[in-house]
Amino acid sequence: MSNSNYSQISELLHQETYLGNGELKPWNGKKDEVYSTISSTSEYSKTLLGTVPHMDEATALEVLEHACKAFDKGKGTWPTSKVAFRIKCMEKFVEQMKTQREKVVKLLMWEIGKSLPDSEKEFDRTVEYIYDTIEDYKQLDRDSAKFSKRDNVNAHIRRGPLGVVLCLGPYNYPLNETFALLIPALIMGNTVIFKPAKHGVLLLSPLLEAFRSSFPAGVVNIIYGRGREVAAPIMKSGRIDVLALIGNSKSAIALQDQHPYKNRLRLVLGLEAKNPAIILPDADLDLAISECISGTLSFNGQRCTALKIIHVHEDIREEFNKRFAKRVDELKFGNPWEEKVQLTPLPEPDKPQYIQELITDAKEKGAEILNAKGGQISENYIFPAVLYPVTQDMRVYQEEQFGPVIPIKPFNSIEELLDEIADSNYGQQVSLFGKDIEQIAPLIDTLVNLVCRVNLNSSCQRGPDVFPFTGRKDSAVGTLSVHDALRSFSIRTFVASKDNPYNNNILQELLASKESNFVNTDYIL
Repeated sequence: MSNSNYSQISELLHQETYLGNGELKPWNGKKDEVYSTISSTSEYSKTLLGTVPHMDEATALEVLEHACKAFDKGKGTWPTSKVAFRIKCMEKFVEQMKTQREKVVKLLMWEIGKSLPDSEKEFDRTVEYIYDTIEDYKQLDRDSAKFSKRDNVNAHIRRGPLGVVLCLGPYNYPLNETFALLIPALIMGNTVIFKPAKHGVLLLSPLLEAFRSSFPAGVVNIIYGRGREVAAPIMKSGRIDVLALIGNSKSAIALQDQHPYKNRLRLVLGLEAKNPAIILPDADLDLAISECISGTLSFNGQRCTALKIIHVHEDIREEFNKRFAKRVDELKFGNPWEEKVQLTPLPEPDKPQYIQELITDAKEKGAEILNAKGGQISENYIFPAVLYPVTQDMRVYQEEQFGPVIPIKPFNSIEELLDEIADSNYGQQVSLFGKDIEQIAPLIDTLVNLVCRVNLNSSCQRGPDVFPFTGRKDSAVGTLSVHDALRSFSIRTFVASKDNPYNNNILQELLASKESNFVNTDYIL
């Protein structure tokens, strides 16, 4: 599809069904209009993209019943099936998914304002994630295709599903991060109820048929609506075994509080972060500035892994600030399909005003805007403001801004800075810029105990997806990566028998008959 085709909305997309019990069921109730903050006319106005169901509590509980029936207290076809069958279903799904690439990419641009290259990358990366998950699951099964023996006991150890999963994805990576929850949960034998985020909801419409036709009835269920109207009643039922959410900790806590049996509820959460960059006196400034531009402003800073505060050493702060501010002003703003665009419209209509409030608060408390364009506001954007010097009493220091504003804070004492990072509520990642190993080595040794990834002379990021993705404190619960996510959505379970002729004969017969999907030593190539 050419860029010009991406720039036009030729027809509205009305999502008139939801997925429940293996059927695309018609929805005849209230609808929510889906708007883009991107204007399709020369005179600015929001663009109507289509509609989605505004589902109610009764329908949400009906869908919950489908998911519970499909799991059937562990007796269902899906949780008891052979690994090879679940892999076959997932392979069928991803092949169908690939045929919808252009539609999904276009909707990614229009719904959340993600640039064309980044939208294409998100789709392709998600497909790759599914294939990597399938391969890792095969290896997991191969490693389990054996018996262990200890203290005269034979054990056949595998990983089993946890139950019914409620899956809630984020708007900033509505495909990739949502599927990073959904795909491992499914392939491990759980059944899933999935609700898309408020923004980035229509882009799932082209994939509904692939979900419907690839998995048994009730295994994948997709609902729409407000979280408090559909997700809260599902949690109140006490029938959800796993809450899988990427988003805000307040939302996660609110949903956990609805569950009547909190000790039974497993959590897989990717939450907010305030990832810092540390610029040491001997840092390569060209490299540090380039990486900090990417880290702070890729997708307008709307990433949990974005650099959300820069700590620059007093010795170099003047040179860094001058060059960094100049580079920010050189970034191109435009619509997602435009060539070499780096800043794009914000999907949340109220985000420019929120960022303006952070800037105003910082200026009132002594910060200045270092770049000429900083804070210029329009209907769907506010140009990134580089704020200096930022202090701890400012909102932009305390809050995860999740948008285009860049606080810079000077430091002299590395020990005081480490204490500051340790006192933060968050602990996902840090970017460390410098080259003196005598200074870097002890810093790394401390920082790995404060965050979960130290990026040396590079910006914070999630990928590659085979690496662990997690956080400390309020930033995460559980680990999401190809390898770890399969474990996050499963539990070790095994069959044990005393090592004697009577039991061993039964095990031999079990293996030879292939009657059990669990007790087998088949090797999947």
